[in-house]
Amino acid sequence: MDLDGVGIWSLQLRFGDPGAAAEAAAELDELGYRALWVPDSGGPVFEALANLLGATRRTVIATGILNLWMHEPAFVASSRAALAEKFGERLLLGIGVSHARLVDRKEQGRYRQPVRAMTAFLDEIDVAVPPVPVADRVLAALGPKMLELARTRARGAHPYLVTPEHTAIARTTLGVGPLLAPEQAVVLTDDRAAGLLVARKFLAGYLELPNYANSLRRLGFTEDDITGVSDRLVDATIAIGDEAAIAKRVGEHRAAGADHVCVQVINADNSFSLPTEEWRRLAPALLD
Repeated sequence: MDLDGVGIWSLQLRFGDPGAAAEAAAELDELGYRALWVPDSGGPVFEALANLLGATRRTVIATGILNLWMHEPAFVASSRAALAEKFGERLLLGIGVSHARLVDRKEQGRYRQPVRAMTAFLDEIDVAVPPVPVADRVLAALGPKMLELARTRARGAHPYLVTPEHTAIARTTLGVGPLLAPEQAVVLTDDRAAGLLVARKFLAGYLELPNYANSLRRLGFTEDDITGVSDRLVDATIAIGDEAAIAKRVGEHRAAGADHVCVQVINADNSFSLPTEEWRRLAPALLD
């Protein structure tokens, strides 16, 4: 399962209409995007993965991320194996600890010691029958401890909401060899003012989650940047502009050590509206 170049990270491919998602996935496969990444908040995630695998021929289908608190390790291992048997080795499990605010909704205090929880989950999928191969999993990793775990217990790391500076730090921690596949949110627009509004609204919700806020603090952003969702912070985390501007940001991640960049198109439309036109427009600029 070679993974380089550029992929698509999409909420809509996971939670939108399955038929529309399959049709869009088939087109993305033909356009040449190397992977399709979808999130998980519980529920039948493997059904969604099967839908995308069945609609594509070459593209890797990846979770970004599988929430480890919401799935039993043995079920994850057996479900992955069943899909691999049916569709071949095109499924990459991105595994993550998510956020306390989300995990504790049903059971207060469940979210604790995330690195230990990840280690225990990996231990379980290693001894499952069949196990999940190390080469078929990456970890959602922002801080040094989780990045180190991604280096030693997985194929690599899938950091979300990061800058090229973070990518350089992650590559140093991972060293040469492990896969590094950061997510990059983009707003494709010729109207910077409108793009800033869309990007700021998108970013504000994430900044309420300590994992992301702390990651950005480690990169040198101030409390004023975070609480005020400053233009400086928006521009650092979200690429706003035309195709050339977005290609430039993707190139900065690649230059900093990324093997693969997961592009997430955001816009002012309904969150479940597939941004097919933006995906088409970006393809010539992003794909070799």
